[in-house]
Amino acid sequence: MNRSTPLNSRTLRIVAAGSIAAIAALGFTACSGSGSGSDKVGVSLIVKTTTNPYFVAMEDAAKADAAKAGVNLTLAAGKQDGDVGTQVQAIESAIGRGDKGILITPNGPGVQNAIDKARKAGLYVIALDTVPTPPSSVDITFATDNFKAGEDIGKWAAAQLAGKSADIAMLDLFNTQVVSVDLNRDQGFLKGMGITVPDSSKNGSEAKSGNYTGGKGGSYTIAGHQPTNGDAADGRTAMETILAKDPNVNVVYTINEPAAYGAYQALKAAGKDKSTILVSIDGGCTGVGQVTSGIIGATSQQYPSKMAALGMEAIVKLAKTGAKPKTTAGLDFYNTGSQLITQTPVSGLTSITPDQGSKICWGK
Repeated sequence: MNRSTPLNSRTLRIVAAGSIAAIAALGFTACSGSGSGSDKVGVSLIVKTTTNPYFVAMEDAAKADAAKAGVNLTLAAGKQDGDVGTQVQAIESAIGRGDKGILITPNGPGVQNAIDKARKAGLYVIALDTVPTPPSSVDITFATDNFKAGEDIGKWAAAQLAGKSADIAMLDLFNTQVVSVDLNRDQGFLKGMGITVPDSSKNGSEAKSGNYTGGKGGSYTIAGHQPTNGDAADGRTAMETILAKDPNVNVVYTINEPAAYGAYQALKAAGKDKSTILVSIDGGCTGVGQVTSGIIGATSQQYPSKMAALGMEAIVKLAKTGAKPKTTAGLDFYNTGSQLITQTPVSGLTSITPDQGSKICWGK
């Protein structure tokens, strides 16, 4: 689930000393004591939403690491993907508590002022999953190379077409805000298909028809871009909207696996589930199972548990030794990796089987 970088770059709860009622009003769930007045390191993990199991996996990894390292961990989450206000409130609470650091999957640029305030207050801020704009607006990011993850599923989809015309539905994250994970996955997919993207600062700048050069090459039409909010119900609505305008869709890109499952439901209702190439990104245990069952043709697996664990370790190490983590060579973030999962491997494109992917889904 899906979940910013410079727009042209490939980089793409709470126990406080105050009122429990106030905490409940913010929608937070307590995991431990305050970061202040304690020898333990205080860390806040602020995710986009806990309605997506991707971020639940991130929370679970952070809780396990916090218990091992003796960290006072506070968990917070937006009410839905894109909920900036709740994330800002959580950052303010972390500052007030005197936490050492914050791990955050930012819900877009609307949280940046609060992040700036936290850094000025001396908190070490690590972004997870989604690289902000610019990357230097946090101390470091641990994330998937989302452009490459998108590129891999684009190459796979092009190969499956074997030269046939492609009628492509693009099921993105948002259409009301710009987030790196959204741009990089969408545009990486198009690059993998061999479709030129002239403006990397926004989705939808590609020519609406032309030729793709991936696989054996062929002609293509973009049936449309629709937002899904990374959600299954919205994914189904997005797919239904596109099908109503263009019933000939035969390739569907989705921002994440919940959106992919929603799209599949719409395709099945239209009798098109067997004739449409459906690809996605996440590699969650449920999504891998959907590759096994043939719902999703291929997905790029990412590792949110690894992101959270590395972020937690980095803040603890900084607190104890002063050592700071470093980015991956050639990137302005730390790449936690991805792997293509499919039952139909493509020559020249590295992939693993769903059985292999199920053993490591989300870093378990």
